[in-house]
Amino acid sequence: MVIVAAVDRSERAPGIVEEANELGEAFDEPVHVVHVLSRSEFVGLERTSVTDTGKSIPRDDVLEIAEEFAQEAIDEAGVDDAEPVGLLGEPADEISNYADSNDARYLVIAGRKRSPVGKALFGSVVQSLMLNSETPVVSIRTD
Repeated sequence: MVIVAAVDRSERAPGIVEEANELGEAFDEPVHVVHVLSRSEFVGLERTSVTDTGKSIPRDDVLEIAEEFAQEAIDEAGVDDAEPVGLLGEPADEISNYADSNDARYLVIAGRKRSPVGKALFGSVVQSLMLNSETPVVSIRTD
């Protein structure tokens, strides 16, 4: 089993990693820090899916970028033995699938403050995970 910490590129990420690390130590489980790079986030990074030569960027290169973001969260949290994991796709689906396929004991997440209307209009990865994940979800509150 593993503890899965799902992080984005926000100020909440180190707190998620810290909480996951505490659970990992308590249950003697490894911690996997997961960042999912969606297509829109990838394009927003100005790293389009096509190179100057017109060839697609290899999937492994895109996953490496996502893994680097997970590693940044680990470094900011000051955790030494967490494994960074980069995924590509729709965040809620990819995180849930990763947790299921790795027999995760817990999935650690943190949401951001949004109004009910904001959640309805823009969706919420956290809300989707809390309602649909087969893995027990630990939702932390960050300041």
